[in-house]
Amino acid sequence: MNRNTVMANVLSEYNELIPVLNRFGIKLGVGENTIESLCTSYNLNPALVLAVLNVYIDENFYPDDIGDIGAEELVDYFHNTVENYNCDLMPNIEKHLNAFIAISGSEQDTNNASAKKPTKDSQNQELNMLNILFLKFKERMSEKLNNLMNYEGDFPDELLHDLKNILIKHLSSDFNQNLCYAVIFSVHSFQKDLAAHNRLRNRVLSPKLNQLNSTDIKQLQHSIISDHPHKHDDDNNHLTNRETEILKIIVKGYINKEIADMLNISLNTVLTHRKNIIRKTGVKTVSGLTFYCLRNGLLTM
Repeated sequence: MNRNTVMANVLSEYNELIPVLNRFGIKLGVGENTIESLCTSYNLNPALVLAVLNVYIDENFYPDDIGDIGAEELVDYFHNTVENYNCDLMPNIEKHLNAFIAISGSEQDTNNASAKKPTKDSQNQELNMLNILFLKFKERMSEKLNNLMNYEGDFPDELLHDLKNILIKHLSSDFNQNLCYAVIFSVHSFQKDLAAHNRLRNRVLSPKLNQLNSTDIKQLQHSIISDHPHKHDDDNNHLTNRETEILKIIVKGYINKEIADMLNISLNTVLTHRKNIIRKTGVKTVSGLTFYCLRNGLLTM
């Protein structure tokens, strides 16, 4: 895919890119416009749009022109992704699941009454467990998405995996198959998007952050704080001085043993501090911790 590719042809083959384009503000009705002409119309950077689209459709794609992508516009895209997950993709799963539970429950009442089968309680229990599983996922996902720092890290998609596999492997066959498929399809679409999002984070966001100089960092800090105001933690979520020191070294790319040697402390001590940092910030990945440092004024070069 390149700047001269006709967008309509891409969307016809890869329908999953429609919500991705929406995050850039591009809606359906693209006509015969090329990617470059659409970017011109919407005042978008073609390098960023192409990087995102290619990473989404090709698991083996690594962009080679991230120097043409601005950190601020990249952060904006990630914010739009969070909003899309919160307002569209998760509600879409919930809508289909609620319809499946409601219709399947009423169908079971009718079938059990006519056949006089004593299976209503067990079948309702299955439906309730599906609902509980999704609500757990929704709670965990929302908790991460509602914090700017956390959304960049690994997403809790294990519960989505379980929900889909239960529907495929373990659900009673008497339930509404068409609505069950709708739930599976919406879950699968979200899973694919999460996987692509993680690739984008690792192949574009992290390398871009590593390219920033001190001026870039200050500008990005100002942009993040201005566009997404938040209450600044007075003591950086109660990180100790040593934890803050180790955090600054972590985001520079040093591994645990190197940190231990650098600070003349044991490896176990580093691991303990690192666990405390993860627990207090809620962020696991290096790029996520880099975001944390940016927002809290800890990152210097």
